[in-house]
Formats: sequence, structure tokens, C-alpha cells
Amino acid sequence: MKEHSAVQLYLELLKKTILHEIWIQNETERSMRLEGLDWPQFAHSMIGRFRMENIQHCLTIALKEGIEGDFIETGVWRGGACIFARGVLKAYDVTDRKVWVADSFQGLPESDVDKYPLDGSEVHTLHTFDYLKVSLEQVKENFRRYGLLDDQVGFIKGWFEDTLPVAPVEKLAVLRLDGDMYGSTIVSLRSLYPKLSPGGFVIIDDYNIPNCAAAVADYRKEMGIEEPMLAIDRIGVYWRKAKS
Repeated sequence: MKEHSAVQLYLELLKKTILHEIWIQNETERSMRLEGLDWPQFAHSMIGRFRMENIQHCLTIALKEGIEGDFIETGVWRGGACIFARGVLKAYDVTDRKVWVADSFQGLPESDVDKYPLDGSEVHTLHTFDYLKVSLEQVKENFRRYGLLDDQVGFIKGWFEDTLPVAPVEKLAVLRLDGDMYGSTIVSLRSLYPKLSPGGFVIIDDYNIPNCAAAVADYRKEMGIEEPMLAIDRIGVYWRKAKS
């Protein structure tokens, strides 16, 4: 896989556009966008630059080392992280991998406190936030605006507990979770981590939320995962699955 200045220029411009950085007017807003600490009005992603660059880092290594599989994000909001992932594949002329876009496309689920007691605390009202509800049609339109809506993008619509266990995903090189809640996180891990290739990457967007961190800790203990987690910023972490 050749590095080329035009490729890097394209990916940098794509990041700036998805994150709405080009139009930032002051340093306070700029610093908030770096770590994705705000809920932006216009940006197609709220994850910030550091976590967006982490996607590029993980995907680029997977491509260079031939780690088999696709990219998936569970919980996509306006689709910006997945749009960027598709842009990375496009920039490197990769035609044999897909970007999977998994979301309810109607916001977060109501907390099931009987099944997941921790979700009765910090995140229990997130299902009421209209700001977090972005339709499938709008996410597809956002892909289309970047010229990145094609047959290498697959959409998985519905609540994770219904869709992810039966998702038509065979192998993954990068698994990115952005579901906020204990339930969403544990279901995503149990459904998709077994499909992650050795040497692949797991990215946890909401590790600063105790519900999410608890689900990650429980799953890692359940599966005996000992690979170290690395901080991306104050919110996200990631680890790499051991190569066999």
C-alpha cells in the first residue's frame, strides 16, 4: 500500500469536513472539537479529531499488514466515522472490504434495567434526546454528499440485540463501538468480537461512561482478554486482538 501526498491531503480534508473544522471560528470551539467534547450543530461526527485519527491509524495498519475483514461501527449518529472509514478504503483503492453502519436509526433504546441494572443510572434518559435520532435516509444522504455511498457500504438497521447476533458480517479488521450504554456495549462485543481477526482492533468510544466501561470490563473478564487498553483521549480507548 503506497503512501502518497494526494492520499494524505484527501484524508485530511475529509476529516476537516466531517468534523466541520474548516468553519470553526474560535479556539474554544476548536479545543472542544479535538476531543469531541461538544455536541456539534453541523458536523457529521461528534467524535473529535483524536478519535477520528485513531480510526485512520487502526485501518491503515490493518490494510498494511493484511489483517482480514471489514470495518463496523455500532452506533453511528450522522455517520461521520463510517463515512471517513469508507474514505480511507477509497483513498487506498481497496475494493474487497466493506464498511458496516449499524444503528437503530431512531436514537438510543430505553434502558432495560431488569436485564442491565447499570443502565438505570447515567444514560437512562438518552432515549428521549431527539438530537441523537438520525434516520437511515439521512445517514445515506450524508454518505452520498461525500460521493461515498456505494455497494461497499452496508447498513444494519435495528436494535443491537435483534440485529448484531445475526448480522451478515463474516470477518472484521476494525470493530468500533459507540453505544454509550452497558447493554449496547455488551451485546456488540458478544456478537462481533468473535468475528474480529487476530491482529484486528477494538475501539471503545464511550469508555468515560461508567456503564460502558463496566460492560467492557465484564466482557474482557468473561473472555480472558488481557491485551492492554490504550487511551485515545479522555473518552475513547482501544486495544489490538492478539495475533495467533
